Amino acid sequence: MTPSQHTPPHYSINTFTVYRLAPEHHLPAAYDDSWVAIKWVASHSGGDGQEPWLKDHVDFQRVFFSGDSAGGNIAHNMGMRVGSEKLDGISLVGLVLAHAFFWGEKPIGNESSEPILPRNLTRVLVCVAEKDLLKDRGWYYKEVLVKSGWKGKVEIMEAKGEEHVFHLFNPTCENAVAKLKKLASFFNQDKA
Repeated sequence: MTPSQHTPPHYSINTFTVYRLAPEHHLPAAYDDSWVAIKWVASHSGGDGQEPWLKDHVDFQRVFFSGDSAGGNIAHNMGMRVGSEKLDGISLVGLVLAHAFFWGEKPIGNESSEPILPRNLTRVLVCVAEKDLLKDRGWYYKEVLVKSGWKGKVEIMEAKGEEHVFHLFNPTCENAVAKLKKLASFFNQDKA
């Protein structure tokens, strides 16, 4: 059976990056590993590359980066990298930052770095959990993005009563199911 014989009309093809971890490998190792993976995926645009799932079924004009916890931080940084470097073959249209691990030496109020996102990026979804220590960073990310003059749409979804990456530990709970439905809606909102 070929992939197209068992994929619904609104499907997604997901790739996952294995990256070098801290403390053995300091940043930017994880960012560099992720960038190599993204360039590998992009190399399949136009029917090129060795992986049939990618070259035959991916809509390279509708690419989203998503990540949980440290992966959310990486997704953000990869979005910024697409905004500052040339990446042929893909059009990044959205980011999902789920409980993104943003931290710094200074309090939130002293942070001044504004995200530089690709022009064609049209939307960002920031997911936070009420009991997550990183929740305020997620809300702050949304605030900075809105104030930066970025022209896209930024949404935030807060899971009430939940901890950091709760959806990974209890994927069938009510809030995890609601998050999954929100993701599906977010990914498909511009599809007919």
